[in-house]
Amino acid sequence: YSYSCTEGENRQLWSSGHHLRSCRDVAFTPDGQRLFTVAKDKAVHVLTVEEGRLETRIPKAHGSALNCVLPIDDHLFATGDDNGMLKVWDLRKGDAVLEARQQEEYISAMAVDANRKILLTTSGDGTLGVFNVKRRRFELVSEPQNGDLTSVALLKRGKKVACGSSEGTIYLFNWDGFGAASDRFALRAESVDCMVPVTDSIVCVGSLDGVIRAVNVLPNRVLGCVGQHPGEPVEGLALAPCGRLLASCAHDQKVKFWDVSALVGLVVDDYRKKKKKGGPLRALSGKAAGSGQDFFAGLRDEEEVAAGSGGDDSNDDSD
Repeated sequence: YSYSCTEGENRQLWSSGHHLRSCRDVAFTPDGQRLFTVAKDKAVHVLTVEEGRLETRIPKAHGSALNCVLPIDDHLFATGDDNGMLKVWDLRKGDAVLEARQQEEYISAMAVDANRKILLTTSGDGTLGVFNVKRRRFELVSEPQNGDLTSVALLKRGKKVACGSSEGTIYLFNWDGFGAASDRFALRAESVDCMVPVTDSIVCVGSLDGVIRAVNVLPNRVLGCVGQHPGEPVEGLALAPCGRLLASCAHDQKVKFWDVSALVGLVVDDYRKKKKKGGPLRALSGKAAGSGQDFFAGLRDEEEVAAGSGGDDSNDDSD
């Protein structure tokens, strides 16, 4: 699709029916020229973005259904399946250059550092896996956390790693200490199913309750509600290259766009203002929700939110 903020100008450019089973994940290459897709049929497809032409197909890429894909650079990309298998592929060779099964359950999400050297994987077994792409080897796996680890993001100039969990907790790891979590932050949310960094300290997270929350990491603070898909689990989040628009998709079969420009310059200090337990989430835009129970409660003007320091805390302290 091409999207526009002008009414009626969103349009479908092309569609592809090459996969035989449900499509699980899609990802653009860094240059935006190709699109990777993986599916339950165990195949990897590489399509041209402009025409939707199938450029490369790897049938039976894994022994189990594929769950996620991550382009690493112009030639390398990683895939993870339902059985915990990770593979790193080189398009120039047309084959996998790294294969490892160090996690017991499905690979839920992946991330790579700025140097394209270290690959991180989260798994349904509650662990964070660490792989060295440059040296083509497995490094280590963390101790298991409570619940499935569902998402991963690099923050604080690559010094911190945040992982979301099915229990509604964000686990933090130091870059040089992946063996055990250094901190954890329990949100007032049913889950943290997807996560995307907006700034070096702020992530937006999607949850089973349909609410998209903005969360500051260190100090750990829920800043408020960016938007919502009322009553529908949020499955995916993506940030536009401009850094001002957040896209979300959910079980309501809609893609929604949210203005997150107010978060870009937001600085959260350690001062914590008292807030009534269980109160509504601060609305960070005119269309954002108040709380998961009453989607129109606690709405505030955007000017008031922009003038705030972000010091309100709508949740428990970090442990």
